[in-house]
Amino acid sequence: METLKGRDLLSLADLNASEVGELLELAAQMKAGTVHRRCNKILGLLFSKASTRTRVSFTVAMYQLGGQVIDLNPNVTQVSRGEPLIDTARVLDRYLDIVAIRTFDPKDLETFADYAKIPVINALSDREHPCQILADLLTVQECFGSLAGVTLTYLGDGNNVANSLLLGCALVGINVRIATPSGYEPDAEVVQQAVAIANGGSEVTITTDPIAAAKGAQVLYTDVWASMGQENLADQRMPVFQPYQLNDELLSLSDKTAIVLHCLPAHRGEEITDAVMEGNQSRVWDQAENRMHAQKALLASLLGAD
Repeated sequence: METLKGRDLLSLADLNASEVGELLELAAQMKAGTVHRRCNKILGLLFSKASTRTRVSFTVAMYQLGGQVIDLNPNVTQVSRGEPLIDTARVLDRYLDIVAIRTFDPKDLETFADYAKIPVINALSDREHPCQILADLLTVQECFGSLAGVTLTYLGDGNNVANSLLLGCALVGINVRIATPSGYEPDAEVVQQAVAIANGGSEVTITTDPIAAAKGAQVLYTDVWASMGQENLADQRMPVFQPYQLNDELLSLSDKTAIVLHCLPAHRGEEITDAVMEGNQSRVWDQAENRMHAQKALLASLLGAD
């Protein structure tokens, strides 16, 4: 993984298919305990959005690598008092070895990467959530043995997770279907990127029909209908998104070997039912665990851990 050492990960489009495959293989080996990496490095977490899985999984992953973590909550740094991001970036660049940033505006990531020499990881922005999708792909690989030719259907809001799923699936040869209500489609530029990356090797489908999207799929995936910062829209979105609920009816249309994924947190009874989330086809908890393994592999690769 020498090709990744010192690089940023702002988007899954920053990686090629080979690099994704090697990251997933390293994550699987580290999870199994057959490969170990160590590094005496310091990770900074600069999170402007609330976080459970991302914060804890990055922290545990770095500790297991032998490194240290500094939680840079903006509320207790000068960022909250208006210090320019370009100043913060240049200072933290001299203290840290790597930084993971969770922010609303994806331009913040680009600015930080422009002014800091250390690797910068997108730990979630309004546009993409690449680390989540690395864990998702690891989970699908564990369940089906390979990724090429698998069909994954995402139901709900065309948000950052949907955007990154498009790119990640296109990179590894997964047929990806995104089913959203009209007007809630994923970013058009990201869709074009995914089609170009797939280059005919897999299908990229954007539809408003949840039934057609679910038919025959090996993976059914959903997320909350109102993302962070959109909580005030939740009530008005509910009737619009109801046909996209991941329930027994939609699950029955999928392949008999199908698995269910949700990036969490879940609003049970809204985008997914209790029965499906707790059912024997759910791999939600494996998916959540795999955040740690995928991110450990990513950290080790970007830092060049031995």
